[in-house]
Amino acid sequence: MVRLSVNVNKVATLRNSRGGDEPNLAEAVRTCIAAGAPGITIHPREDERHIRRADVLDLADVLAPLRDEVEFNIEGDPRPDLMDLVYDIRPHQCTLVPVAPGEITSQAGWPPDTSAGLLRGIIDRMHEHGIRVSLFVDPDSDAIEWAARLGADRIELYTEPFARAFERGPQEAAASFSAYAAAAELAAQLGLGINAGHDLNLANLALFRDLPHLDEVSIGHALISRALYVGLETAVGEYLEAVKPTAARSSD
Repeated sequence: MVRLSVNVNKVATLRNSRGGDEPNLAEAVRTCIAAGAPGITIHPREDERHIRRADVLDLADVLAPLRDEVEFNIEGDPRPDLMDLVYDIRPHQCTLVPVAPGEITSQAGWPPDTSAGLLRGIIDRMHEHGIRVSLFVDPDSDAIEWAARLGADRIELYTEPFARAFERGPQEAAASFSAYAAAAELAAQLGLGINAGHDLNLANLALFRDLPHLDEVSIGHALISRALYVGLETAVGEYLEAVKPTAARSSD
């Protein structure tokens, strides 16, 4: 089954827009878990525009007693202060993501010509701490082979291009999905697990959930937006249903 990891950055964004502690991030995480979410994702950026350092520590405490049931995934660029925090907390997974100056959200995966020296030591140290490492990449064979050479455990496929293709109609959606499927097959051949995320939603998951070898999807903006209309527990439930592969749904 495909694991749903709920990205709660947007909850922190809403809280920070007004100051104080509402909505409470830890309570939102508990609500997601009560609704059945098997994973929680956060992306602490250097400017703390949403997730703050204190949030990382608070959520680590919330999730520690649930370690066997709920996976904790910390995304971020490999800056020293964040990496030290990850080594200390030891989440199940750390997803390393490149950051472009001034970006609002992630815009691309790691370029395959990125120096191995930038990441190899970090990946090795993550493994020493028992942390699974995923690298955020485009559905590009060079990038996937680069991730495998670095010793990553998984890749996270950057899915915004698929989401835009889906919006343009079924023909372009099918062509884009085929490219992602080929990338997933290559990753599996190289021994990499496959995660995916960015602009996935209830509509486009109807196609993307059948990606070969898909292990996990990280969904934040669309799920939290949906929660404004139907409530957080209901939104999580809808996405848990949406990530079930077609074959699994037909057997229910």
